[in-house]
Amino acid sequence: MLAPGSGAGEKGLKTGALGLFSSVAIGLASTAPAYSLAATLGLIVVGVGLQAPIITILAFIPMLLIAFAYKELNAADPDCGTTFTWAARAFGPRTGWMGGWGIVIADIIVMANLAQIAGIYGFRLIGLDSLAGNKTWTTLAGVVWIIVMTAICYVGIEISAALQRWLLCVEVLMLLLLSVTALAKVYGGSPPATAMHISGSWFNPFNVGSASALTSGILAAVFIYWGWDTAVSVNEETADSARTPGRAAVISTVLLLVIYALVATSAQAFAGVGTKGIGLANADNSGDVLSGLGSAVFGDKGLGWFLTKLLIFMVLTSSAASTQTTILPTARTTFSMAAHKAIPEQFARVHRRFLTPTWSTVVMGLASIAFYVLLTVISGNVLADSIASVGLGIAFYYGLTGFACVWYFRRQLTRSFRDFMIKGLLPLLGGLILLYFFCYAAFDVYAKPDYGTTSVDLPIFGRTGGVTVIGLGALLLGVVLMLVQWAVQGSWFRDPDVPVSAAARDEP
Repeated sequence: MLAPGSGAGEKGLKTGALGLFSSVAIGLASTAPAYSLAATLGLIVVGVGLQAPIITILAFIPMLLIAFAYKELNAADPDCGTTFTWAARAFGPRTGWMGGWGIVIADIIVMANLAQIAGIYGFRLIGLDSLAGNKTWTTLAGVVWIIVMTAICYVGIEISAALQRWLLCVEVLMLLLLSVTALAKVYGGSPPATAMHISGSWFNPFNVGSASALTSGILAAVFIYWGWDTAVSVNEETADSARTPGRAAVISTVLLLVIYALVATSAQAFAGVGTKGIGLANADNSGDVLSGLGSAVFGDKGLGWFLTKLLIFMVLTSSAASTQTTILPTARTTFSMAAHKAIPEQFARVHRRFLTPTWSTVVMGLASIAFYVLLTVISGNVLADSIASVGLGIAFYYGLTGFACVWYFRRQLTRSFRDFMIKGLLPLLGGLILLYFFCYAAFDVYAKPDYGTTSVDLPIFGRTGGVTVIGLGALLLGVVLMLVQWAVQGSWFRDPDVPVSAAARDEP
């Protein structure tokens, strides 16, 4: 129903349902630290070798800069459409529409990876390793995971937040235990054959072999931080919506830096960067490094067996939790777009009892399933190709948010040093960094036919890397859909109902 119920905000969502702790938990859980490391750390090592730890740290910089942009924009306009609404206020309805589409397509693409990891780890948890290596069965299991998580998001934000808090606590504790145990064995009396002592050279980015390797490595590492903005996308359901979501976004990125730097360093020290066995550069493990690392660190008997199974369960729940928190922001983005009449009004419907978006949530789940099945059919490696291509979508809408912040507050930048830095210089730097990575990766690194596991023979352009085709093709599809929406229901493009605030007007 469109009408708001008891306790509903202006658009009908449930207000005051989340506090700071729940918002931070949702922001962290949406990045899914365990899942992100399992799916990405190996790919980073393959690209940059021993410099993987510093790459994970460098990727934090643009994320923190953009988090400041989210914080300031949310304080001025706590709309669950986030980039869609803010870019529309700053640059106009067409740019805003594409910003919203960037969020939607990035989330839909990553759902393929989340579902695949959930399917693989689900079978490994119960000892069915043969099914874990079967594409048909893992795809089926992944589809089931998407359906279950969509149902949880449909039922209510408070249930989603409570589940995230419990899952996150177990996840972080297991990652800390894995890191401490690995380091203890590396520096103990009988280190594994692959062990290496931590070296200062690991933290020197100039030791990376080439600019293309550095760029692709950082863009892949950006993926492991992505998701903290979910804490902002549920702003209309958060207590003190102008302050709490922005604070949660910044806190989430800082906590992620600590977790990732520790795990990346300890895993590399224990397993090394070899191409065989548990080596992080082993191509067989590049899409899933934690599965084999767990048994090597903890052992496979007694308590070690239990901890290994717990680690597998943690990665499974991490991917499931991230599946849930990926649906949340996408559903709220399309919900806001519909409420502002930028897409069909059916997407603005709210459940009378649960006070959650109905159409937006269900359609997000169905679109994710469709893309996941399609990618499984056409791609040789769902995990690698989906991670790489989603990096383009992330860089697009995060970078756009940074630029929107600068332009939105352009008349306030000379009021104080803080305004100049937090509302201007830092978001601008974040946007420029992501713009560079987007262009360099999309038109050089990812476009090469031999990059990734899939290539497509395009007219005019010839054989092109599948990662660029997926990433740019998804964004170009948004342009087509925008033109269709403009022709069918053009009120948003003629007269957008996001009035320009004093912060964005020409006068101070």
